[in-house]
Amino acid sequence: MNFHEQAVELVKKMTLEEKISQLRYDAPAIEKLHIPAYNWWNEGLHGVARSGTATVFPQAIGMAASFDPDLLWCVADAISTEARAKYNGYKQFGSTGIYQGLTYWSPNINIFRDPRWGRGHETYGEDPYLTGVMGCAFIEGLQGDDPTYRKLDATIKHFAVHSGPESTRHEANVEIDRETMDDTYLWAFRYCIEHADPSAVMGAYNRVNGEPCCGSETLLKKILREEWDYRGYVVSDCGAINDINEHHHVTFTQAESAALAVNNGCILNCGNAFRSLGQAVEEGLITEETITNACVKLFEARFRLGMFADDCPFDSIGLDVIECEAHRTINRRMAEESIVLLKNDGILPLKNVRKLAVIGPNADDVSVLLGNYNGYPSRYSTFLRGLQEAFDGEIIYSKGCHPFIDAVANPWMEDLTREAVLAAKRADAVVMFLGLNPSMEGEEGDAFNGANAGDKVDLQLPLSQKRLWKAVRGTGKPIIFVNVSGSAVDLRDQNKYASALIQCFYPGAEGGAALADILLGKVNPSGKLPVTFYWSEESLPPFDDYRMEGRTYRYLREKPLFPFGYGLSYTTFEADEAKRGMENEITVTVRNTGERDGMCTVLCYLRSDGRPELNRQLAAFRKIFLKKGEEKQLHMDLCPEILERFPDPDAVEILVEV
Repeated sequence: MNFHEQAVELVKKMTLEEKISQLRYDAPAIEKLHIPAYNWWNEGLHGVARSGTATVFPQAIGMAASFDPDLLWCVADAISTEARAKYNGYKQFGSTGIYQGLTYWSPNINIFRDPRWGRGHETYGEDPYLTGVMGCAFIEGLQGDDPTYRKLDATIKHFAVHSGPESTRHEANVEIDRETMDDTYLWAFRYCIEHADPSAVMGAYNRVNGEPCCGSETLLKKILREEWDYRGYVVSDCGAINDINEHHHVTFTQAESAALAVNNGCILNCGNAFRSLGQAVEEGLITEETITNACVKLFEARFRLGMFADDCPFDSIGLDVIECEAHRTINRRMAEESIVLLKNDGILPLKNVRKLAVIGPNADDVSVLLGNYNGYPSRYSTFLRGLQEAFDGEIIYSKGCHPFIDAVANPWMEDLTREAVLAAKRADAVVMFLGLNPSMEGEEGDAFNGANAGDKVDLQLPLSQKRLWKAVRGTGKPIIFVNVSGSAVDLRDQNKYASALIQCFYPGAEGGAALADILLGKVNPSGKLPVTFYWSEESLPPFDDYRMEGRTYRYLREKPLFPFGYGLSYTTFEADEAKRGMENEITVTVRNTGERDGMCTVLCYLRSDGRPELNRQLAAFRKIFLKKGEEKQLHMDLCPEILERFPDPDAVEILVEV
């Protein structure tokens, strides 16, 4: 079926004004051609978002902690099934509005280079290879494997060199060399394009080396189209085209900005700038032929989604799949695999505990399950509810404090510290749920820490929580500290004094039940950190410096608090040295040397004297299940795109961690 020819024939029947209207995200109906209104804007970062009830999976950074691309594919497939079901329902109204279509602006594959970036929890972490592999799994799960039609369109964003600060993103110019771009900021984009064929790419707000990303000849023409031979379409971030003249001052008028974008390949506008394309044609800034070609490409995408077909296999998906039992099962498993055990002095799994104090503002907060860019589950398990349902002893609960407003500084506020201390004294052990929430870290205008535009100024817990931690620690009761956040936090004191320490990235609707099963030993933890946990923000380079020196496990010169890839289990694993075979294949023998069955993540890194600035680079990973005492021999392929970044690929040292 030739969708391109179908699109050409349809667009031939349109006037210039009609073609221009179809380059907007909120494309109006063209009744004479039986084209319904269609809104291109949809979100599906970790579940169908902003469209009512849906299965809400763990936030992207949590799913990255699973190091399980096969499971992530299942998550994305479930998301696309629910998305199709909603679309099939909505289109009965004769059109689809915002967050009701089939073109999804996910995943976010930017590199989480600095833990202060508020949007970092939307990403798959700090490593380009992990990001690329997980991104491909998500794209393939969303888009499906039908030989004719795409289930959804996936959009990789934000292209490129984009990871904060949020407060300056509309006018910032990032000066960066091509080597660093290729090695860090562009790597996952290219990998996903070459291995998963995403339908779309979204341009970023910022400039790179003086060129606005949504109108960059270098990024969009030379790199994306010519070097990588990308054939999909490019959409602007919302309002980014207006930024070109209003904030970057690269152009003087909206018409000039719109023409610059379309001429360089950004053909779908989230915003209103393309309303000026008619004026741009009159001024000779762009040709009608260029607009026609852009319109054809967008309609080709709509034809490929089966919007105008009567034989699309996805049209039969009904609304009964929303939050179905199969999707909840996948969600529960992903929540379990996203949780990272950082310290355990033997207190976990819990045993011989009859009274358990559950303390902290995140214990019974639904928002910390959902993250951002989220849907709304009709059934969910907060951490408190999960323990109340699973623990067969007595639960004593105290919120303890406000998440960030300090009662000492605000004496008219409720002060629950004493209640928390009394709860701890009554209990055999304490589980504390502190950390952040999505109102404290997120996108500009989305998170509500307005002074920082969604970013963090440091890695510290709020003062209200520090006071609570100190008071409860003073009781002398053993504490299991659960840090709930989407990013790295300074946990030095907790690592020193807590009996156990857990990182729980925003874990989705099943998060409380999943964590309870881990605390009680029904599930063996298997998550690994997809980001470095630093000692403090003092060791970090300036936030707006995009050079990689001193950032992430690849370029950090000091030992971190917890390294990338770190995560404990209730059992122990060992791995022999990797044996390199033909071409890129390696063989690794792994064994479970402990007393419990468990999931083992095998991480293979490369190191070379030819790249002395690089500590090491992840080049392969595999997650497997091993029964206690079991041994398996794994055959793994080192990523050739990683190997080619080394001067002598045959001389690299291979490091294996489990």
